[in-house]
Amino acid sequence: MQKKSTEPVNRNRNLTINIRVHQTQRDLIDHAAEILGKNRSDFMLEAACREAEAVLLERRLFILDDAKFKQFMDALDAPPMENQNLRKLLTKKAPWDEV
Repeated sequence: MQKKSTEPVNRNRNLTINIRVHQTQRDLIDHAAEILGKNRSDFMLEAACREAEAVLLERRLFILDDAKFKQFMDALDAPPMENQNLRKLLTKKAPWDEV
């Protein structure tokens, strides 16, 4: 689940980030921003924050005491519970294969 920023989109910004880009990169960013009805700054800031959050979430460290670690490992090592709905879904032919 992605954490949403609590900062308003365009309020109280008091810092500047400058980057150099190629013309084709700026054009691509501008085109995507326009499609979403955003300006370049809002589009770039939202995209950069989304990527930064994803990077940080991938590297999340959690520490468990010995008992909790054993419980965690036991849960990972346990066979999956029977799930008839999942079994039905995974054995059903894909719509594009039903010809």
